[in-house]
Amino acid sequence: MNKSIIFLLLGLFTFFVSCEKDGDKVVILESPVPPALTSMPDLSLSRDKGGDILKFAATPVDPGFVASANYYLEAAVAGTGFAEIISIYSGTSVDDITISVSELNTILLKHFPEDQTSSVDFRLRSQLVVDAGTGAPGTGTDPFEYISETVTEDVSIFGFMRLDFIDSGMDQKITSPLSNGVYTGFAKLSTDNAFKLFDPETSITYGGSAGTLVEDGNGIVVDETGWYNFTADIVGMTYNPEPYFIGIIGSATPTGWDSDTDMDYDPAKGYWYINIDLIGGEFIKFRMNDGWSWNMGLAEGVTGGLSGALQQGGVGNDIPVPETGNYTVIFTILSDDAGTFELIKN
Repeated sequence: MNKSIIFLLLGLFTFFVSCEKDGDKVVILESPVPPALTSMPDLSLSRDKGGDILKFAATPVDPGFVASANYYLEAAVAGTGFAEIISIYSGTSVDDITISVSELNTILLKHFPEDQTSSVDFRLRSQLVVDAGTGAPGTGTDPFEYISETVTEDVSIFGFMRLDFIDSGMDQKITSPLSNGVYTGFAKLSTDNAFKLFDPETSITYGGSAGTLVEDGNGIVVDETGWYNFTADIVGMTYNPEPYFIGIIGSATPTGWDSDTDMDYDPAKGYWYINIDLIGGEFIKFRMNDGWSWNMGLAEGVTGGLSGALQQGGVGNDIPVPETGNYTVIFTILSDDAGTFELIKN
């Protein structure tokens, strides 16, 4: 008999016996019913409706018994078989799959052209855990997976209003997802370059100093060269260059635990990256602005490997480097508390 079938039967047997001890009777369907997307929102996205809430109606997976499930609403370029997955939602319920127009537009803009209508595939994927601790299929380390039928929709994706950086040393911009006069985004700025902001819709150029914007004002200069989370408010006429220096540090890096090696940001792909020589058997972490108040290491339950989940802070969650060599390291920040990493050996 196939080993995977044996492990599956053992795992389910353990689950059934456990439940029967508690007086419960568990019946698994011969063909569990996968989740389904039952209704799609209007996906004609537009700037003036950026704050509107979109709801994706769905039904949960039905395996024939009560079990915990995680759900993932995913998108992809139509007809690609989800070769590149675009994550929209994750949670333990399908009762409230909601997202604002601007949030969905921001996600899709990384994969589809702006100010055009594109054909997009959507699906709802579920991972089902029936027991834990046995290591058999269906347990926490190897959950069952059920996927809805693919729903294909035409989605109108709008380009954000933007401010272009002039004389910053590279082609870059910040955007206003809500079209409310507040523009934000990452920008790489140098103390050697006094830059201005240009609004292509109004042809107004902004300069300024000390946090105040001025039409046709002097060039803005930052205090330190590096990446910034830059905000400009052309209604309140203010700006704020918040330092956002993401670095890699650790015993595996050339400078050890003494100092960071700064990473670069890819605006199109939304991640931080660096090409660096690393020492095998040693460790790395990621942190911000050369301090430990914000840092990420392995998420709980992750032991290492070439990719995986990260979480904020923690002791003893350093990321091990498998072997010595030159690597492209990719670090994606999902939130202040979570991220992912990837080690690509060159």
